[in-house]
Order: sequence, then C-alpha cells, then structure tokens
Amino acid sequence: MLRMAALAVLVLSGLLLLLIVFKKKLGWAWLSLFGTHLLLAALGIYIVNFSGLLTDIYIPLNPATIGAVTVLGLPGVLMLMGLKLTLF
Repeated sequence: MLRMAALAVLVLSGLLLLLIVFKKKLGWAWLSLFGTHLLLAALGIYIVNFSGLLTDIYIPLNPATIGAVTVLGLPGVLMLMGLKLTLF
C-alpha cells in the first residue's frame, strides 16, 4: 500500500515537472546547460583526483559528489576537498 502511494507520488510529480518545463517554453536549452555543468563537475573532480598536487585527497566520482559540484560549482570542489581533509 505504501509502495503504491510512493509510486503514485513519483509519477504525478514527474508529470507535473514535464508540464512545467514544456508550458514555460523552456525547451531543451536547460538540458544542455545542465549537461555542461555535469560534465564540468566531473572534470573538476577528475582534475583534483589525478593532478598530483594533493596526494592525500581522492574524491570519489559518485552521484552525491557530482551533484554537489554541479550545484555549487568550483566552491563545491573546494568544499569536498575541505571535507575530505577535515573528516577523513
């Protein structure tokens, strides 16, 4: 019962999101912008991991780290580096 309710909420929210995207005439421009940010986020983390400047820092490429860097940009990479140095 709870699983069906969660699935219904997921489907409804997805349909409403599509309605908003196409009703506001956003088109596909936002998708290319998001893809560019995603690619640059992965590239920034990759550069930190394999540049050799800081040998004790390795930031894994997973959805959480890439998402943080996609949203925050370069300060997101610095945040992840600071968290890695502080916590681990």
